[in-house]
Amino acid sequence: MATTRVATTVWEGSLTEGKGVVSLVTSGVGEFPVSWASRAEAANGKTSPEELIAAAHSSCFSMALSHGLTGAGTPPTQLETSADVTFQPGTGITGIHLTVKGTVPGLDEADFVKAAEDAKANCPVSKALSGTTITLTASLA
Repeated sequence: MATTRVATTVWEGSLTEGKGVVSLVTSGVGEFPVSWASRAEAANGKTSPEELIAAAHSSCFSMALSHGLTGAGTPPTQLETSADVTFQPGTGITGIHLTVKGTVPGLDEADFVKAAEDAKANCPVSKALSGTTITLTASLA
């Protein structure tokens, strides 16, 4: 069964002087202030589209990797994933780097890296962002 998730943004003002609020509507878990400065300079307590993409990508990748490892008979105890989304004003998103450290009993480093590469290639968010260079560093804890 397909699902649809909804987020909304209310923006006031110009790009560089304005500000907005992103609301996670489906889950209802919060509203997050957003601004151009938080995107192109310092965060200053506000989020950015790139940070939201990083959150989506790190969680999707972790789920895909957990699923793949479990399906192979080596379920993870823990996966810690970060996604670094690089934004260049005037250009856009120039790359995403995933870093994962896993605790997976009974699995060696080479097999963990192989599983992580598969998850990177096949998680739905990676596929949605396929026009962007996505790199990966994977290691066991």
